[in-house]
Amino acid sequence: MIRCYVTDRRQGDVVAHSIRAVADGVDMIQVREKDLSGADLLDLVCRIRDVAAGTKTKVLVNGRLDIALIAGLDGVHLPGDGIPAAQVRPHVRTLGTSCHSLDEAIQAERDGVDYIFFGPVFETPGKKAVGTDALRRVAGSVKIPVLAIGGITPENASAVVDAGAAGVAAIRMFQKI
Repeated sequence: MIRCYVTDRRQGDVVAHSIRAVADGVDMIQVREKDLSGADLLDLVCRIRDVAAGTKTKVLVNGRLDIALIAGLDGVHLPGDGIPAAQVRPHVRTLGTSCHSLDEAIQAERDGVDYIFFGPVFETPGKKAVGTDALRRVAGSVKIPVLAIGGITPENASAVVDAGAAGVAAIRMFQKI
């Protein structure tokens, strides 16, 4: 099962959480600090990149190809309304995107992304769940890995894998490691 820690510094020290997540063997860390200035984001991703250096953990930044290139990161995770994947693909080793519908997932696969986040599968503060049936339809319709996101906990992670997800992406679940 692929596991991706998605950062949120409003919920704690993301560098400390990244150290624990890397030690626990997460596959990816998506640095998703959208409100930071370019300089502050670059500093943060470099600190997390250094934490993951020499491990299997890939470090990606949310929506910022420039930061990924400057920091020498593994790749970029695009928001659904981000830069077109086809324009980013030639520049990164790993490219993912967020999807909220079957049509978006199919288009993401056509655009050459390596994986997608799909959700929110379960209720989250301010977001309505799409559910495991929708996840099952998406996972069964694309060949690339689908990572379930949204309300994922250790208790419900097996339900999303049973629905066809290749893994999970979460904030709070990995901050409690």
